[in-house]
Amino acid sequence: MPTVTDIINEMRNNASGVRFADLCNVCDHYFGQARQTSGSHRVYKTPWIGDPRVNIQNDKGKAKAYQVRQVLKAIERMGMEHGTEKR
Repeated sequence: MPTVTDIINEMRNNASGVRFADLCNVCDHYFGQARQTSGSHRVYKTPWIGDPRVNIQNDKGKAKAYQVRQVLKAIERMGMEHGTEKR
């Protein structure tokens, strides 16, 4: 099973080739358990004010590329605001 670091590297190299289950593992690691898990969507709460959520969607076992990029951006923002990136 790939580590979170391995999955993030894959996400950076090929946003369209990420499995939904792997993206869920990354989101669980960085954002905690999803607030909503019904249907094909999962919604994660982020620690900042404004639009404090990350929404990911299962598309036939794959994650949507634009949502993978949004997750990467949220992880980067968390690292900048907290001084380090959690791995």
